[in-house]
Amino acid sequence: MIRTLAKAATLTLLAAPALAAAPAPDPVKLNLAQETALRCSAAFALIAYDQQRGAPGAASYPPLGTRGREYFVLTTADLMDQTGATRDQVAAMFQARFRQLQASAVQAAEPAAMVRATLTPCLAQLDIAVPAKP
Repeated sequence: MIRTLAKAATLTLLAAPALAAAPAPDPVKLNLAQETALRCSAAFALIAYDQQRGAPGAASYPPLGTRGREYFVLTTADLMDQTGATRDQVAAMFQARFRQLQASAVQAAEPAAMVRATLTPCLAQLDIAVPAKP
């Protein structure tokens, strides 16, 4: 199930720029920790996508492809366990956060500063949840 979710996330990330801009309401209510973890998952996916395509500034962050994906898998599995949400519900919430971050970065007066402000606390969470291998 986790592998299927990870594959769905990868496909979602590849298709994310083409997704509709209007976010749907969340199917389940999240607490602050859950919301933060989901938002960080989306931020890691956004930067990993930018790193993969060589976007300017993306290389200034640690590589997020593998660790970010692992964080995503852990986060989404926890969300399903803690909230009773289905895979589809969690995927919808993730897609909404991803689109929100994309839109915020595009609309920001200083996109790099906005991304840095979003990602910095998330990197601390990543180091705790998925420590870098030496």
